[in-house]
Amino acid sequence: MVGILNAVISSFPLGIMWSLTTIGVFITFRVLEVSDLTVDGTLTLGAASSAVLIAGGMNPYLAILIAFFCGLLAGLCTALLHTRLKIPPLLSGILTMTALYSINLRVMGKANVSINKMETIFTRFTDVTGIPRRIALPNGVFLSNVDVLIVGSVLVLLFAGGLYWFFGTEIGYGLRATGSNPQMIRAQGVNTDTSKLIGLMLSNGLVAISGSLLAQSQRFAEVSMGTGTIVIGLASVIIGEVLFSTRCFKHYLISIILGSVIYRMVISIVLELGMNPNDLKLLTAAIIAIALALPLMRNGFQSISHSMKRRNNNA
Repeated sequence: MVGILNAVISSFPLGIMWSLTTIGVFITFRVLEVSDLTVDGTLTLGAASSAVLIAGGMNPYLAILIAFFCGLLAGLCTALLHTRLKIPPLLSGILTMTALYSINLRVMGKANVSINKMETIFTRFTDVTGIPRRIALPNGVFLSNVDVLIVGSVLVLLFAGGLYWFFGTEIGYGLRATGSNPQMIRAQGVNTDTSKLIGLMLSNGLVAISGSLLAQSQRFAEVSMGTGTIVIGLASVIIGEVLFSTRCFKHYLISIILGSVIYRMVISIVLELGMNPNDLKLLTAAIIAIALALPLMRNGFQSISHSMKRRNNNA
């Protein structure tokens, strides 16, 4: 039981860092209504660029900013392939993701880069505040990666607040309408290609920041660390939608952040229970399938319940 509690608690920092990726996937998958596979390469791009810059002695905060701009450029490439060359968005993302594999290798110069002895935003936080990375709780339970949890939570709240403000502006409303009703928004004089470009760039920028945070917390970047990012992001988005309120955009943002944490919590629990790590992809696929089927199952149960009530009333 203690092991499971530790696994659950330890999943919070990782879920918080992955939540920026989830928000990025949400922007393309739900707001723009497109599937963008660029994120599999963008996460690694953000991690690789940050790791190389930090290894060279750069300020870790500046490394995050540069990772963000690298993500913007990756999203721009996908957007131009789609809007200018009229390549379907799914294929555009695959093309950019494929190109990014070679670009990431070029950036790192090898398959992985270690920053184990370098200063990161998390080590700076620990040095300034003096808060230990691991805090003992009652009954043998430990809260690990406290620095990652606190710094990551602050950054996620800042970015989520910024996105909430942005999507309340005229440009943000145009971007949201582009996915839900492109014909209507074009009739209002909004260039939907520009909206898609902004959305894809913003999405991949956030994913690159998430990659930068992951690299700084794990102290390394590896060329294949972004594999399956789109699946993880979709699973987190869908879990958040099913379990929490999505009545307004603010609730939506909160829901997908919590969905990211819960997804990581589930993964940590099943690993603690002895599941083979090789089966994680299978588990993720099952989670997505179940989450997607829950609304339909819920409606089916409600229909059966209403039918039984009508029969009882008629009897």
